[in-house]
Amino acid sequence: MARRGAEELHGAGTPGHDGDDDRPEATAEQVVAWAAREFGTSVAVACSMADAVLPHVVAQQIPWVDVLFLDTGYHFAETVGTRDAVEQQMDVTIVDVKPELTVAEQDAAHGKDLFGRDPVLCCQMRKVEPLHRTLAGYEVWVTGVRRDEAPTRTTTPLVTFDEKNGLVKINPLAAWSFDDLLAYAARHQVILNPLLNDGYPSIGCLPCTRRVAPGEDPRAGRWAGLDKTECGLHV
Repeated sequence: MARRGAEELHGAGTPGHDGDDDRPEATAEQVVAWAAREFGTSVAVACSMADAVLPHVVAQQIPWVDVLFLDTGYHFAETVGTRDAVEQQMDVTIVDVKPELTVAEQDAAHGKDLFGRDPVLCCQMRKVEPLHRTLAGYEVWVTGVRRDEAPTRTTTPLVTFDEKNGLVKINPLAAWSFDDLLAYAARHQVILNPLLNDGYPSIGCLPCTRRVAPGEDPRAGRWAGLDKTECGLHV
């Protein structure tokens, strides 16, 4: 199914596309339409609540789609506020995805502030494993990964098969820039996390996210000073 979707949606502008046709790469709306046609409502949107653009794009064609929020216990207050606003104002269904251990229980089992000593393990327990368990109930998950976010994401496809989670993964906004995202939000009056306008173009957990200086990589503020650039969800 993922292979067929890739063949249908990947045009000449798609990274890694080696076809000889001159079709344009599918738009975000076309990618979502394909998923809705092929999978119906067995679709989950993963959203960090940096903004609500992805849920808005998907909900135009799949009303009340499940939006998975990884409730790590370490979020900025602004992120939790954005999650609550999305639930109240948009035609989506928020699903809070929680780790097996609370922060206090994790501190007791692994020592306080594990994120500073072993961020890989912390992300594994608080993000990767909970999402893996939750995705077992769906056939496709939708992410907001964009190619302009980091060197590790420049070849992001529109459609792929996620071997780790055992389902189709689509990235409708892969070709968008940050400016495209902001323009869409302004055009449709979509909710944005206020931290986006306060030097945080990429927003993760509070202890592991700092402001980004002008000209820096948008994800430079994630796990700053550590040998880590991804939480593990997309690698």
